[in-house]
Order: sequence, then structure tokens, then C-alpha cells
Amino acid sequence: MFTYNTKGTCSRQIIFDVDDQNKIHNVKFIGGCSGNLQGVSRLVEGKTLEEVESTLKGIKCRNNTSCPDQLAHAVVAYKNREPKEPKL
Repeated sequence: MFTYNTKGTCSRQIIFDVDDQNKIHNVKFIGGCSGNLQGVSRLVEGKTLEEVESTLKGIKCRNNTSCPDQLAHAVVAYKNREPKEPKL
């Protein structure tokens, strides 16, 4: 499980798992617009990290970012994490 603290959005945190094929699972947003974020979570389920990042990066709402954009940032943070956390 990876946890990312968002910046500039109504949601405060994003939590997700990544499997050994670099596919994202169990995305949960803490805070924010529940219905919209449940939709985002379901739409990215089983997608590769690269698919999620390229699809959601740059979507703007407030503060020049959005919850989907913050998920793209979370994916980048996951890929750049140190030390590497074990995958599922």
C-alpha cells in the first residue's frame, strides 16, 4: 500500500496498491467529492502506472491541479520512492 498526501485539492490523501505488473489497484481518496472520486478510482482499476499517469496528468480544477492530476503525481511519487517498498 502506498500513501500520497495531496496538494491543492479537497482530497487530502490518496492510497493505492500496485501489483507485480505495475498495475494500480484499490485506489482510495481521503476527502474530496466522494462520487467523482469513486468514479476515478474505478476507471483506473487495473491500469498500468504509465496509463494512469499519462491519462490524468495535467487535468486542472482549482489551484492549477485536480484530484485526478494529484493521482498522476502520486504515481510519479510511487515510481520515485526511496527506499523502494516491496510490491504486493
